[in-house]
Amino acid sequence: MSLRPDLAIIAAHVATGSSVLDVGCGDGALMAALRDGKGVDVRGLEIDPANVAAAVARGLPVVQGDADVDLAGYPDASVDYAILSQTLQTCRAPDRVLDELLRIGRRAFVSFPNFAHWRVRLSLLWGGRMPVTRLLPERWYDTPNIHHVTIDDFRSFVRGRGIVVERTWFLSGDRRRSAAAANVRAEHAVFLLRR
Repeated sequence: MSLRPDLAIIAAHVATGSSVLDVGCGDGALMAALRDGKGVDVRGLEIDPANVAAAVARGLPVVQGDADVDLAGYPDASVDYAILSQTLQTCRAPDRVLDELLRIGRRAFVSFPNFAHWRVRLSLLWGGRMPVTRLLPERWYDTPNIHHVTIDDFRSFVRGRGIVVERTWFLSGDRRRSAAAANVRAEHAVFLLRR
């Protein structure tokens, strides 16, 4: 099974035999790859009941919950990695969710779509409308994205909070981009963070 490009990066950089909490785990594709390929102790939290059912059908320990309210019950430093993939922009309070991730996990992977990508900018400039792209396929009124974050916004945010960025990866489709001009050239970003 092929993983989405940001998930493939995360899977490649999670240590064998470690422990993971995947917040917003979707149907559990990343969790299954980590469990089956690296012997990772996985657990997940997902808001969508259909995704929870799909993950549980794969034999994964996933509970239904909301990242904005249900992370407080997890103990400090209880997993090696907390993962938030393509979920940050859908949270009502992404700052608090990120604080919880870094409390629960010794490290955190965060991936998100970059709303400063040149195609998004061009769509706004020339069409004057919110973009609909291959990677952002929803229209403005039915998108789950409520916080439109850019790579530079996120860099500034973590720097201001004293969060250490261990590694970054920038993607356009499945191709990696350099950090130079990533805010304009990359469609997605993956950050590995720690306190």
